[in-house]
Amino acid sequence: MRKQLFCAVLSATVTSIACADDGTVQRGFPGLDGFEFHGYLRAGTGTPIGGNGSSSSQPCFQLAGASSKYRLGNECEDYSELEVKQKLFTFDNGLTVSADAMASLYNPNNVLPHFNSSTNGSVRLPQAYLQATNLPGLNPEARIWAGRIYYHRNDIHSIDYYYWNPTGTGVGMDNVEINGLKYSYAWFRQDAQFQPHLANRHDFQVDGIKTNPNGNLQIGLSLMQKPAAVANGHDGFSITVQHKQDQLFGGYNKVAVQYGQGAGDTINFVDQAFPDSNTRRWRFNESLLWQITPKFSGMFDTIYEHQTSPGYGQNWFSLGVRPVYAITDHFKMQFDLGHDRVSPSNGPTRSLTKFSIAPTLAMDKSFFSRPELRVFYTYAKWNKAAQDAAASGSTLASNGAFGSATHGSSYGIQLETWW
Repeated sequence: MRKQLFCAVLSATVTSIACADDGTVQRGFPGLDGFEFHGYLRAGTGTPIGGNGSSSSQPCFQLAGASSKYRLGNECEDYSELEVKQKLFTFDNGLTVSADAMASLYNPNNVLPHFNSSTNGSVRLPQAYLQATNLPGLNPEARIWAGRIYYHRNDIHSIDYYYWNPTGTGVGMDNVEINGLKYSYAWFRQDAQFQPHLANRHDFQVDGIKTNPNGNLQIGLSLMQKPAAVANGHDGFSITVQHKQDQLFGGYNKVAVQYGQGAGDTINFVDQAFPDSNTRRWRFNESLLWQITPKFSGMFDTIYEHQTSPGYGQNWFSLGVRPVYAITDHFKMQFDLGHDRVSPSNGPTRSLTKFSIAPTLAMDKSFFSRPELRVFYTYAKWNKAAQDAAASGSTLASNGAFGSATHGSSYGIQLETWW
């Protein structure tokens, strides 16, 4: 009944949407066969509680040197993605050519979006590619693509951290099945829009290595090549080995071990400094999503990362959990507790602990049901080393929202949805 009601509301406001008898949303546009429309949106606002009065904008708590933050009640920007897919034509043998385009909008809270700097918003085209599917003689999942693409991305949702993300602009062939394993190869030339030096990056992946009835091993190798225009640079590589266990506590568990060195020390992209093999990084990630009962779900994560380069090194450790309990079909209580610790080679260890509570209106009881409308309260505590390392004017800095204090809190509201 809830699905029928939700679809009825959508179809009343968006004339291009139709509903099946079971309430499933059918996104169809008259005269456009094979058209799909997808999107993502998060938006909200918040304010500090107390502090030194230097800022009324929402404070966000992230440790210097940590690559992520615990996001519940701790996101200080609006972000959206709008994606359209269109089937272009189909050959007699079934081969289908289609196009995919995505526009994204990023804007920090309390900043006018003039989009001429990274601190005042951006409009991007993160995906724009053509693909051929239903390739004759190959498995249904196989495809050939060319353009800019979100490529084989793996993330930890509770911290919005894409630890394995070889996205870029290039060409590739995906998921070709041979003897039960699926092979993928992609050649990338550009990782980001403002990349000083275009460089070849070759990405090889093999998937489908069965370890147990619901366990699967995946291996990826990226080779980064120094362009001829960089006289003193070096090549590099990165490797990722990941195991995913499905149907565990009603969810899944992912464990990944990653290593990169030289131009591949970032693991995902080409390091534009093209350092030698003395610049290295290795990382361990684990994330567990559970849905033990229809009402009780959550996510646990832990990360340990070690990086070293001539004259500097650091260790980053992160541990957190987000339990979610659905009191009714449309009301949840969410909690988020996370701790980050960064130990640089040239200074004292920084630490940050953050806690949030968020009463939530939702469409369903499950962890990933969306849309959600949350009211949140967030509290964080950090040490003096974290304060000293924070960027001037940022939340943790001595001239930030909380002055010389090493703790602070905020409250606000946030909407998140995808379709």
